[in-house]
Amino acid sequence: MAVEIDDSILKRTWHHSRFEDIERLVSLKKEKGLKISLAFPTLNEELTIGKEILVIRTELMDRYPLLDEIAVIDSSSKDKTRNLAERFGARVIVSKNILPKYGTNMGKGENLWKSLYALEGDIIVWVDADISNIAPKFVYGLVGPLLEDDSISYVKAFYERPLHSSAGGITQSGGGRVTEILVRPLFSLFFPELSFLIQPLSGEYSGRRALLEQLPFSTGYGVELGHLVDICRHAGCGAIAQVDLDMRIHRNQSTAALSKMAYGILETFFSRAEKYGALELKSELGTGHIALETKSRQDSQPAARQDSEHRVIKTEISNEERPPMTEIPEYTEKFGRYKT
Repeated sequence: MAVEIDDSILKRTWHHSRFEDIERLVSLKKEKGLKISLAFPTLNEELTIGKEILVIRTELMDRYPLLDEIAVIDSSSKDKTRNLAERFGARVIVSKNILPKYGTNMGKGENLWKSLYALEGDIIVWVDADISNIAPKFVYGLVGPLLEDDSISYVKAFYERPLHSSAGGITQSGGGRVTEILVRPLFSLFFPELSFLIQPLSGEYSGRRALLEQLPFSTGYGVELGHLVDICRHAGCGAIAQVDLDMRIHRNQSTAALSKMAYGILETFFSRAEKYGALELKSELGTGHIALETKSRQDSQPAARQDSEHRVIKTEISNEERPPMTEIPEYTEKFGRYKT
């Protein structure tokens, strides 16, 4: 007997042009008495962060007051990221200085978690800091559904992601390799209702504080997957929408880097699948990502066969889970009105 799968996310899938009337969005924001915050999680993003802040601030703060604050949550960058961000008008906060009592971790998820305490908005928008074709749609497209529909609490971006080839050319699409090779098959098998998300790992998304503060945050690569599974189980997939932003141009990662990303995502996936009874692990997982670096070696004899030397590289990948912010006393003291 076929099991009916909830594909309702497709009914909450729109193009950013639906929300391009920014004056209307500002009116909705004022009518509902909401504050909106934008945060860029950063680590050594001097090449793009200045332009991103300038474009968004000029259009969505100076021209139209859609945003109430723009902040950079920085993982102790060694380049000029923080100086440039301040110069172009963002509030800059070093991640380790937010809630220092609870220590610090490296990773995007850590910055997102701490941004909930640092920011003031009722709606939080997160945008990656490595986008070279930044435009206002990266923000208003994610805010629009939350202002239009009170039943939506979390909005994901999707887009074409050109892939730079080793020969110097660009393939129109091909980005999102980890999504298609790893995450979509996992969702199809274990959480099929989430397989209707076009790019579940996209780095641009927004949410209502009232929902975000109830979520645990993986500090590493699995933060996006963890959010989606938790939201679907606790708030229902009806809380999730997605918006087409056309195209995102950014740095493409190497296969080696994507392998480490997949490792971190799998850690989060197994923790969620076990938590919600989708599987039961019978043994402990490995404790680090193992890669083999291969270097060809040609024997001095012309007729000799070619051998290879293999170097084992084991990388510890942090994947600590931060608790929901509602469990942090300092947070509930600051944002008591949201406490459930």
